[in-house]
Amino acid sequence: MRESGSSPMRRRSFLSAAGAGITIGAIAGPAEPSTLALSQSADNPRWQAARHAQDDWLEKIPGQHRLVFDTTEPNGLSSALLYASNFYQANQADYGLQNSDLAVVVITRHLSTPFGYNEAIWAKYGEQLSNFVDRNKEPSKANTYARQLNGVINRGTRVAVCRMASTAIAGSIAKAAGSTQDEILKEIAANLLPNTQLVLQALSPSTGLRSGDTLWFMQSDIEERR
Repeated sequence: MRESGSSPMRRRSFLSAAGAGITIGAIAGPAEPSTLALSQSADNPRWQAARHAQDDWLEKIPGQHRLVFDTTEPNGLSSALLYASNFYQANQADYGLQNSDLAVVVITRHLSTPFGYNEAIWAKYGEQLSNFVDRNKEPSKANTYARQLNGVINRGTRVAVCRMASTAIAGSIAKAAGSTQDEILKEIAANLLPNTQLVLQALSPSTGLRSGDTLWFMQSDIEERR
């Protein structure tokens, strides 16, 4: 699957899956530290996730209830942000928990990657960013999801932006701007939304959210391309 913009052909609704109680994966119960992703033995037959230093930032996120959204395209990101807002409201209403009691991570990867960048980057490189997301639409100089993202960020949500996709985006911008991929990537890294960081692989946070809490993974469908 290449990291390039394309209009979607088919996708299921993020919220319809959520409403039906469908989850991509769920982990419950305490997990013992392990250095092997698939370490199993007669003494400990349980599968255990690997622990990586790159994901240690996740261990520092406090929260009694933890939830991660893995988004791959704009519609999936929009639905995830709506559900994240509902998650905060439901926990406050039903459990009496405050925003600081919750650990929420939104992953922006593939076609949703550029929406983790701030308005300064969009104002400067909006044409290239828009073409990455969908080259068939009119380019925009604004991050259309900045308001929604900042809304959940202000409640404590962390955003993990795919470094791999950002590297591809930086290369495209560099060609148009007469710069280098490394310089543009540094500029992107310095212009992320608040509470946001680049991660080596956008899926790696799913291996790091482990502290004995129940963790639900909800994922929007990946687009099919022709």
